[in-house]
Amino acid sequence: MYQQMIFVNLPVTDLDASKKFFTELGYSINPQFSDDKAASVVISETIVAMLLTKPFYATFTDKEIADATKTSEVLVCLSAESRAQVDELVEKALAAGGTPSGHTQDHGFMYGRAFDDLDGHTWEVVWMDPAAVEG
Repeated sequence: MYQQMIFVNLPVTDLDASKKFFTELGYSINPQFSDDKAASVVISETIVAMLLTKPFYATFTDKEIADATKTSEVLVCLSAESRAQVDELVEKALAAGGTPSGHTQDHGFMYGRAFDDLDGHTWEVVWMDPAAVEG
């Protein structure tokens, strides 16, 4: 069966710093789709974050590029296998230079935290009890 993929394209100020940030979170860079203007960050088999330098990003849109440190353009949310995995990924992001975003959400059956990457893009990480999803 065909698995649809998502490619999240994000403008970045410093491509090398952003690549380092995401590899410190445990993700890999696909060199086949990376160069001095873009980096393909493999998050999973079906999720890829394309980090694009701002001038290169601008070639794909006629709109003004949002400054994600001042305005919210998008909230990217990743699922986690456990509460511990939520904490682990967020702590890695903070250690790599990210900043905390929002408040920890603990609803018992659902647990989430968020961080902003080096360019201010907000990444949420959420775990949900599979029994709650099924029920």
